[in-house]
Amino acid sequence: MMKHQLNRRGFLKSTGAGLVGLAAMNYTALAKGLGSTGVSPNDKIVIGMIGVGGMGMSRLNGFLEHADVEIAAICDVDSRHVDRAVSTVQQKRNHTPRRVHDYRDLLDMTDIDAVAVVTPDHWHALPTVHACEAGKDVFVEKPLSYSVGEGRAMARAAETYQRVTQMGNHIHNDLPNYRRVVERIKSGQLGKVTRVQIWKSSGEVTRGNLSETTPPPELDYDFWLGVAPKRPYSPLRSHGTWRYFWDYSGGDFMDFWCHISDVAYWALDLKAPDRISAIGGRFFNLDGAETPDAFEAQFSFPGLNYTFSLHPGPMPGFEHMGNIVCVFQGTEATLVTTYGKHEVYVDGKKVEDMPEPTLHIPDSPGHLREFLDAIKSRNMNTTCNVGYGHQLTKAGLLANIAYRSGSTILWDDEREEIIGNPTAAQMLSESFRLSWML
Repeated sequence: MMKHQLNRRGFLKSTGAGLVGLAAMNYTALAKGLGSTGVSPNDKIVIGMIGVGGMGMSRLNGFLEHADVEIAAICDVDSRHVDRAVSTVQQKRNHTPRRVHDYRDLLDMTDIDAVAVVTPDHWHALPTVHACEAGKDVFVEKPLSYSVGEGRAMARAAETYQRVTQMGNHIHNDLPNYRRVVERIKSGQLGKVTRVQIWKSSGEVTRGNLSETTPPPELDYDFWLGVAPKRPYSPLRSHGTWRYFWDYSGGDFMDFWCHISDVAYWALDLKAPDRISAIGGRFFNLDGAETPDAFEAQFSFPGLNYTFSLHPGPMPGFEHMGNIVCVFQGTEATLVTTYGKHEVYVDGKKVEDMPEPTLHIPDSPGHLREFLDAIKSRNMNTTCNVGYGHQLTKAGLLANIAYRSGSTILWDDEREEIIGNPTAAQMLSESFRLSWML
């Protein structure tokens, strides 16, 4: 059985040279051949699940809703997760998938067409790149990557190996509202949009305090840490709450950045900001977590000011819209949208009979269905492929770099470089536990 031998340092160094570590891995695309899975339009799509915690179980159940999907293997470093997922497949399909502890063993399985990577953020990149190289198509959760360097590597691997990919930004396709918003904005009903303001309520939820203890026997804690720094085990840093620590993720902000910024990027054809700044702190929840519960990020795009606010309460004046809101301010009208609905205002008054826009975007078959259909047709241009996912994710990652470095970021997107700030630039491809070989 062939094994990948790639550490994080080599992985990130090679991405800067545009190689994605591909020459170093020497892993064949198995019997399928690059650019093809061998799946005919009428055949089942065989999937391996990498990560079946809370979100992983949601994705597993979503895939099981499609009759042409077979779940061949379940991989997780916590045997409790594996047992639960295997039992679910047995109950719903009368089939027992293989139990896998190491994702590399799953990638060696020649009958698997695609994988779903539903792990903590710091574990998105390596399984995705290795899966592309092994000839597997990839569904990977949002945010795409833990760092900008990792996202670049993932996008290049998908392109190099011609793999079908989809990032788990399911609001893009599972609800029709974003399409209706994009139609209105692209049709010019708001005039010229010069300001976007996004709001996410963080909620006043105390996560508890850090308490060092022995990892549960079911969890391979060292493997769970992977490339992250080696630290004593604490339940607060693990299942369910890992997102609130910089070692593994970027907090509430990065959790929702891709979901709600997606509609703005889509409607306005945004590429990347050229200036980013951020302030904030953990003001409301005095617990053991690290990431901010109050956060303000500002992005400068050509002709557009863009703000993302994280705060325990909803946006003043739009409380009725809930906890996740995006406001487009145009020269002729203002549009406010959530995941599922939107409203238009002119001169401060809500417009109840706004005309239908001239543009129409066809509805989606669904986020997972689009991915599955693309596997059969070999369509690399899914609406949330990793190329789009990288472009969307990296602005949020840059905001966290601005916050953590205490500086305004000047960004050269063509080179993907931070200008004139070596300290912040080091955070583009953070490297931990460099001797931890994969």
